[in-house]
Amino acid sequence: MEKLKITGNGPLHGEIVISGAKNAALPILCASLLTKETLKLTNVPMLRDVATTQKLLQGMGARVMTDNVQEFELTCGSVNNLVAPYDLVKTMRASILVLGPTLAHFGEATVSLPGGCAIGSRPVDQHIKGLMAMGAEVTIDHGYVHAKAARLQGARIIMDMVTVTGTENLLMAATLAKGQTVLENAATEPEVTDLAHCLNAMGAKITGIGTPTLVIEGVDSLHSATHSIVPDRIEAGTFLCAAAATRGKIILRKAAPKTMDAVLDKLVEAGAIIEAGEDWISLDMPKRAHAVNIRTLPYPAFPTDMQAQFMMLNSIAEGTSTVTETIFENRFMHVPELNRMGAHIEAEGNTAIIHGVEKLSGTTVMATDLRASACLVMAGLVAQGETIIERIYHLDRGYEHIETKLGGVGAQIERVQ
Repeated sequence: MEKLKITGNGPLHGEIVISGAKNAALPILCASLLTKETLKLTNVPMLRDVATTQKLLQGMGARVMTDNVQEFELTCGSVNNLVAPYDLVKTMRASILVLGPTLAHFGEATVSLPGGCAIGSRPVDQHIKGLMAMGAEVTIDHGYVHAKAARLQGARIIMDMVTVTGTENLLMAATLAKGQTVLENAATEPEVTDLAHCLNAMGAKITGIGTPTLVIEGVDSLHSATHSIVPDRIEAGTFLCAAAATRGKIILRKAAPKTMDAVLDKLVEAGAIIEAGEDWISLDMPKRAHAVNIRTLPYPAFPTDMQAQFMMLNSIAEGTSTVTETIFENRFMHVPELNRMGAHIEAEGNTAIIHGVEKLSGTTVMATDLRASACLVMAGLVAQGETIIERIYHLDRGYEHIETKLGGVGAQIERVQ
């Protein structure tokens, strides 16, 4: 089992190139199921979840060509297996994203109910409700969702809650439905917007992109296209927090600062000096951070995927802060691990109170989910002594070459067996 060994080594200094966004790449890879022609993607992050999606699509009969350097060509004209099996879906909740496009293009789909990080329930009821509104026959049997429809019909769908994957699944399905589909209370995350732009490049007719109301005029077929994945705002935010925690000075290249307003505002509130251009962000943290209160909410508010990183920053900040998690009910599993390193965090329900301490101490900790892994890496960078992080396969699901990128800006970090 691989682990990360980190020794606190002072401020981070230098430049980091940001990868494509995992949460945009996964649905766009699945969008290849909507056409028999080839979808070419660039700036795809080489992550475990991307490899899992590739394996899933190949298991369905898709032809996937990749140079393993961020470029993919996907052709789904030869798809002959409309089942997404449990052994793949259990490792990645985003696998549910093959449901909508497979059903829309091939008339039926069978997808295992998903697994993934243990950060709380992410029910698929909104996906199913939407597909049924579009005329699909849907049953759940022995842990699998079975859906059939000769051709989906356009419908007005009001989602009971804001759901990113639910929006993406229904958006993809609606592109090939007959007539007009209106998605109300749709997610507005940049990754959803990126998917919509890719679908339009493939011949879809989507308007209202970036708003809570998406209008899709169904077309008979989609065609080939080339699309570049949007930069990963969560990876960028993680590295900015790491630099702030170490009181460093870094520049991020190939970033998308316009998608990161809530995170950048909180870093400024914490005392960081931030400048940004079209595709770059610089951060300078000349002194100890000030504690900042965080409340997670759907985009464009503060993202749940940055909650753990800011909790770690708050743990060594000056003052007391609160972090309130409103998206997932089980996303404080990093709290005991941070406390083992000397943090002073009290968590009850969906709120944590963080009393900033002057220093953390290195020890052995266990990653429990993807973003918790990142916050433990940050903690290791500022802790005195050596920190060992176990179960880093979580980290590899969402961060591309994290030890290489951090090592390039002065971190003492290595992957060990």
